[in-house]
Amino acid sequence: MKEFKGIGASEGISIGKVMLFIEEEMNIPQEKISEVQVGTEIEKLLDAQKKSKLQLISIRDKVKEKMGEDKAAIFDGHIMLLEDDDLMDEVKDKIKAEKMAASRALDEGVNEYCEMISQLDDPYLREREADLKDVGKRWLKNILGIRMKDLSNLDPETVVVAYDLTPSDTAQLDLKNAVGFITEIGGKTSHSAIMARSLELPAVVGVKDALKEMADGASIVMNGEVGEIIIEPDAEILKDYTEKREAYLKEKEELKKLIDEEAVTADGHKVELWGNIGSPEDIDAVLEAGATGVGLYRTEFLFMNSDHLPTEEEQYKAYRVVAEKLQGKPVTIRTMDIGGDKELPYMDLPKELNPFLGWRAIRISLVKQDIFKTQLRAILRASAYGQVKIMYPMVTSINEVRKANEILDECKRELDEIGKKYDKDIKVGIMVETPSVAIISYKFAKEVDFFSIGTNDLTQYFLAVDRGNELVASLYDSFNPAVLEAIQKVIDAGHDRNISVSMCGEFAGDRRATELLLGMGLDAFSMSASSVLQVKKKIRNSSYEKAQKYRDEILALNTPEEVLENLR
Repeated sequence: MKEFKGIGASEGISIGKVMLFIEEEMNIPQEKISEVQVGTEIEKLLDAQKKSKLQLISIRDKVKEKMGEDKAAIFDGHIMLLEDDDLMDEVKDKIKAEKMAASRALDEGVNEYCEMISQLDDPYLREREADLKDVGKRWLKNILGIRMKDLSNLDPETVVVAYDLTPSDTAQLDLKNAVGFITEIGGKTSHSAIMARSLELPAVVGVKDALKEMADGASIVMNGEVGEIIIEPDAEILKDYTEKREAYLKEKEELKKLIDEEAVTADGHKVELWGNIGSPEDIDAVLEAGATGVGLYRTEFLFMNSDHLPTEEEQYKAYRVVAEKLQGKPVTIRTMDIGGDKELPYMDLPKELNPFLGWRAIRISLVKQDIFKTQLRAILRASAYGQVKIMYPMVTSINEVRKANEILDECKRELDEIGKKYDKDIKVGIMVETPSVAIISYKFAKEVDFFSIGTNDLTQYFLAVDRGNELVASLYDSFNPAVLEAIQKVIDAGHDRNISVSMCGEFAGDRRATELLLGMGLDAFSMSASSVLQVKKKIRNSSYEKAQKYRDEILALNTPEEVLENLR
């Protein structure tokens, strides 16, 4: 019997057999090609690119069907990397000038790009590096004629163990037979972890030397919430885990009884539970989970899944569908959050050393006002069909809010002139995801109708931690007292001006944080549909009065470790 400890990435109990997922080594020819072979090698490169694109489109469509638009958008990013002109030119040059075979040229080109990315001081680029490696591996295998290793046909009760699982690996998992997965690297915010939570598949990541220490076919039990793994468990442990799994599955069934219940504490304090979506197709899962609205509609996926700038009419139809389906429940539509890791092939965005600290989100909208106005008019028109709110992303200054609102007023006048209906009292708010807003949130509260705290970026920017960098990933922690103080400051600032404060980052769906956030006074929690019922149960079992005292105790602590030790 062997015990392992990793990072619990997706909750649930797994009992099954180990399947080691080891990528075979690729034999890349090192010898130089002749001048006559150059054309053939370039043709191989292009043919493999086309084949890779078709595969990625197929994977994207499957993910969209299983997990929704926002998870499928990962593969739109992969397609963009596959079609990157700079990379293609670099690889072609290696074939022509250095007489490399297509496979070697691509391998070296991708490695050089990854090396360059790893040198940049950017909070997200390591994640981008992993995406590029995933794309490069697929492209390279298609050049060499190697079939991609398949996870779509597994034996019953399989726990997949891998060095890492790329988004395309996770997307193709045989969900009828896979009962969990383990990776040697990764964290709670890695693509594979996020997708595991969407699939409600237990997962443990960051398990060092798992491939070396575990054997194919070995019996395994695993707790995806706490990151506990036991290989070849004895009869007593197996019995214990079997009982835990039965209890967990029973609890999931019990949770369904809460679908139509309100998120109200035992002493009568009510909050709202909303869902996050990326497209109209995601709304059904949110409603089925019993959410009372949508706290974040990520409109950038509408742009990323199109080969042209979506017209006002196209956007209006997408927003109207969601507003109508919600039947009066609120939907907060975030304006285009493009830039950083979200590029558009038809929009000429500049190459930047630090794109996440550069030209993105509201900064682009305020410069590209024609695009911004088209979107704002579409949102305004959709507001005639439901309770629609507008939210600006990545705000850092009050001037940005004022300028955006001036443009919004222009759009209202334009619609008035042509007799188009819209909600004259539409509420406008901002994402609080930068320190500059959090620190003077009391000033921003005078300018907007609501706040929505984006903890993913707020934590990263506040702590100056690249959450994709394994060397510092452990420092990325929303339970850090500095982050918690910032959250409390924002909530207090909002309430002092009588505006609502919600949260739409991963933290909102973390049950460990529920009672603390409740005590802090958070008005609404917005999360993935799969987390809604669990958070609702925690709220209904809590006392608001006790949660406020508990908050005071937690905020008095000095380290993330102390906070985690005292959570309940």
